[in-house]
Amino acid sequence: MARIALDAMGGDHAPLATVTGALLAAAELDPAHSILLVGRSALIEHTLDDVLRGEHSALAAHRARLQVVDAPDVIEMAEKPSSAIRTKPNSSMMVGLRLHAEGKADAFVSAGNTGAQMAASMVLLRLHEGIKRPAIATIFPTAKQPVIVLDSGANVDCSAAELVQFARLGAVYAHDVLGRANPAVGLLNIGEEPEKGDTVSKEAHALLAQSGLHFVGNVEGRDLPAGHNHQGPIDVVVCDGFVGNVLLKFYEGIAPLMVGLLVKGGIDQDRIMTALAQLDYSTHGGAPLLGVRGVSIICHGRSSPRALKNAIKVAVQAVENRLDEHIGKRVDGAAGGAAA
Repeated sequence: MARIALDAMGGDHAPLATVTGALLAAAELDPAHSILLVGRSALIEHTLDDVLRGEHSALAAHRARLQVVDAPDVIEMAEKPSSAIRTKPNSSMMVGLRLHAEGKADAFVSAGNTGAQMAASMVLLRLHEGIKRPAIATIFPTAKQPVIVLDSGANVDCSAAELVQFARLGAVYAHDVLGRANPAVGLLNIGEEPEKGDTVSKEAHALLAQSGLHFVGNVEGRDLPAGHNHQGPIDVVVCDGFVGNVLLKFYEGIAPLMVGLLVKGGIDQDRIMTALAQLDYSTHGGAPLLGVRGVSIICHGRSSPRALKNAIKVAVQAVENRLDEHIGKRVDGAAGGAAA
């Protein structure tokens, strides 16, 4: 049984998108699982009534598995994270993460202020022993099977040891959630040769080669869409958060560009959208913040009900597969990320 705390006030389209996404998730999940809608209770209840009176009336049978938890404050998207978590302890984000930290929920999901979620997760859930920084792990579509890229935005500058830690975190996630038996890890770089890149990249390459992970060497940008490099398939790609976030935003712009070009070329838009469906971020819904003690899922601010539904399902899968426990066993006490 998994209890998922959802920030009902987080995201550009909350609470309509969050409430609808929760109902959609409840309809697809095993009845043993439940969802806690955290936020302004009167508004959430009103939104639930509106949704169930509309096109989603068939979901009414699942409302009983949604519990509303009152949280009067909201952390806005533009607020400074450190100030927001200090001055708004009763916000939907802080209350939801506190439920998780206190064992009253098994995971937390939000499409709200990413910086605030990262900061609050580190304060309330804390980091695993030996972990210096958490990393956002985002699933990227490829021509083969999806790959995990981390960090995709949590840390602008990283040391070589931190990149090795990210590789370990990503390998556990790839194993537990994506079912990859022996995840292949690549280091994003400007060339395949070990001597390519800046000082941090060269040092990280040397450390990864001795890490005991299934390290397949440097990965170039063109290898990500292909899903493999010269050594074979890739499961995890490691980089700092600056590069990872630029890569993520570039990926997000590819589908609209391709759709526009192909429509201009006379190809039916519905057929194009079907063919490019795997490029839609809502397919995977959310990205876990790996390294904190618990399951904290970060969603796109523009998340649709479908995206939030899938993010909740990702959270459930992480709980069922005991992802946090396995990360703890892999990294607890690993000084500097160097231990196998």
